[in-house]
Amino acid sequence: MVGSSLNRPAALKEAPAICPAPTRVMIVDDDDDIRAGLTEILQDSGVDVVGAANGREALALLRAGARPTLILLDLMMPVLNGWDFRREQMADPALREVPVVVFSASISGREAVREHFGNVELLAKPLCITELFRVIDRGGRPAEAAA
Repeated sequence: MVGSSLNRPAALKEAPAICPAPTRVMIVDDDDDIRAGLTEILQDSGVDVVGAANGREALALLRAGARPTLILLDLMMPVLNGWDFRREQMADPALREVPVVVFSASISGREAVREHFGNVELLAKPLCITELFRVIDRGGRPAEAAA
């Protein structure tokens, strides 16, 4: 799990790349340690990673041409939070098709999140890395949508 402690289990340190296709993940989270830890873990497994500290930075990167396979999006951030990022993303025809995976410590109502975000995958913090890789392998689609 990724949280305040980013010590990686030995099994993850030696794990081979498990994402079969070229994958690019955008991590949007204001916590530098979480962003750096996830970046290291994903890159070690062959995933290309781009990071953003808030929704505004993420939108700027996307509009400048960054095209991730999926966006891993925190909800609670300064400057532009995940809720407002998603609203702007969905309003932009060039960006709306990029899948979003919401990951947050504050996912209280899954239905409220899905009502606002659409049928997105939801992951709770601290993040289970194995589950994150499953979601990446599904292209960010929720398990029920991928079946």
